[in-house]
Amino acid sequence: MNITKKIVALILFLLGATVGINAQSKGDELNKWKQLRLGKHTFELHNVKGEIIDFQGRKVVKIERDLDAIPFDSNNVEKTVDEPHYARLADLDDFENGTIEVTLYSQIQNPPPYSGVAGFIGMFFRIGQDDSSFEAIYLRPKVGRVNNQRFRNHTVQYISYPHYKFDTLRKIAPFRYEGSAPVALKEWIKMRIEVNGETAEMFINDMKYSTFIVDKMLGSNKKGGVGLYIDIGTIGYFRDLRITKRALKVEKDASNKIDKI
Repeated sequence: MNITKKIVALILFLLGATVGINAQSKGDELNKWKQLRLGKHTFELHNVKGEIIDFQGRKVVKIERDLDAIPFDSNNVEKTVDEPHYARLADLDDFENGTIEVTLYSQIQNPPPYSGVAGFIGMFFRIGQDDSSFEAIYLRPKVGRVNNQRFRNHTVQYISYPHYKFDTLRKIAPFRYEGSAPVALKEWIKMRIEVNGETAEMFINDMKYSTFIVDKMLGSNKKGGVGLYIDIGTIGYFRDLRITKRALKVEKDASNKIDKI
């Protein structure tokens, strides 16, 4: 082979390698998130580590926050919690109004990476495609039954990412977006969230009446995805997820509306 043919062959080889790299990069982007499948549901792991395991006689999704993907800083908690670390339900990006039901169980990692770990576990909903915004309701089961009412009042938390994390809401509207619930670590908890327009109500363990209500959510997303949430130092187990979409329900009876007490 003469020198010209060698040069042409080298150029073609390099072009082919570049095309191959670009194609691989596009494929990696499409398959950026590891997936798990449980029953009819497929989950994308966004900044969490997870697997399907047998736990207490049932197949469950087990997830823990991936601290390599999103580091945690105990000196800057507000900036490094309530981030997009969750298992997103694949093929659902238009949940607006309806019911989210799930049975969940949390325990604290041993040893815990942070003294404030409280078994953070719950649900994200109306998640944007790029994870840039979502609504969430989650639990801190560690304080659900403690003999201190002030701590109990922090058991349930609503947030709206990215502008209204827990610490911001405590400063601008103390206890409006938090509440109590009769839950604990290392026990199965059935959570049901009813989303309707700007409101969200949470029911625990088939109680007739809601335990917690967000009377005006703060996010700009009107619809989006749904995901299983976990935060720092918590091992979470999830099963029996059910999503029911329905049309907006207009409240006709305003007799329960109270402006002042």
